[in-house]
Amino acid sequence: MDKQASSPEPSLEAQPEIESAKNLQICTITVRIIKNFEFRVSKNIILQVDAARTTVGELKDICRTHIASDTKFKIFRTIDFNMLKIYTQAFGNKTQNLIINMDEFGFLLDDKATLEFAGIRNETELSFFNKDAYEAYVKSPVTKW
Repeated sequence: MDKQASSPEPSLEAQPEIESAKNLQICTITVRIIKNFEFRVSKNIILQVDAARTTVGELKDICRTHIASDTKFKIFRTIDFNMLKIYTQAFGNKTQNLIINMDEFGFLLDDKATLEFAGIRNETELSFFNKDAYEAYVKSPVTKW
């Protein structure tokens, strides 16, 4: 007797773990934490998040927690990080500015919106910075060494 014929095939629909895994949209994103625009002081955090369930506010909290707990970010702890902006997306156009995308669009203003709704997908790069420092840099975009 053939063993394959006697054992029934497990249904993927009957397994709740697989069903819930189908609904996940795990994205790998890079968040560049910007301390200073003029001197281009920044560090990157690589995160894997569920874009369908994680909100913009939760992402900000994740980044703030990472900054507070990781010793590599000790010099970044004095900055009030309060704004997220899309720097670039996979296979998209990149900006000429090495520190931040200076275009008018790309700000993630609604903290309650999910990342998926905000347009975040796999391999998106985000910038996390202080809004007041950004506005001062936009008025006078000078880089210093």
